Amino acid sequence: MSEPRAAPLRLLVVEDERELGRVFADFLRQVGHEVEVVETAEAALERMGAELPHAILLDVNLPGMSGLDFMALPAVRDSGVPIIVVSGYVTEAQARECLRLGAVEFLAKPVPLDVLATVLDYVAVLSDPATPGPMLHERRRASRLPVTLPLRVKTESGVVAAGAVTEVSATGLLARLDHGLTPGTPVRLSVSLPDGGAPVDVLALVVRSDGERMSAFWFLDVTPAETTRLLERAQAQAPR
Repeated sequence: MSEPRAAPLRLLVVEDERELGRVFADFLRQVGHEVEVVETAEAALERMGAELPHAILLDVNLPGMSGLDFMALPAVRDSGVPIIVVSGYVTEAQARECLRLGAVEFLAKPVPLDVLATVLDYVAVLSDPATPGPMLHERRRASRLPVTLPLRVKTESGVVAAGAVTEVSATGLLARLDHGLTPGTPVRLSVSLPDGGAPVDVLALVVRSDGERMSAFWFLDVTPAETTRLLERAQAQAPR
């Protein structure tokens, strides 16, 4: 397995719950990142005007401008700064809208801090902290393609779930399973492809799981060849 290379990032946390903002800031500083916390989207825009962060942790339900409205602003989208949405009290449709607007990932509150650290490690791997924004532009806009593929999931404790992949990107996948999984759980994914080759076998992290048994996974050790196979299959299934 290839390990992520953690690199210090300059992070902007947009969180109106002051105590939670402090929790995020304390934890992220402990793992080596530089952190600034603001409580509104308007304040985040002001900070971005002064200096672009390497990544933004964004709540959706903010006073004044919402997180969704913030993400839709041309100045934010054109900046190329990756956004990780961390929020509670949102629907699956809102989570999908966050991803459509270019969020790297959506993490439901309460956010397991180890999951957040892992996501940021992978953001750091794909960025040069000396060059914020554009270096991560392609990652931020990674396409999530609809697809239907058989999936088998196994946890380290031996629990097995089965279902189907419904969306895939270069960074992870969304699947409907026969039972839910706990966010933060490392799992082994086995995706069957109809190309005659071996299943795509990938170590991943559960980053979201809802009451309708939809689970989102972040790839941890996917190879370029495996990514190509998954995306080519999704493109082949796309309507012409």
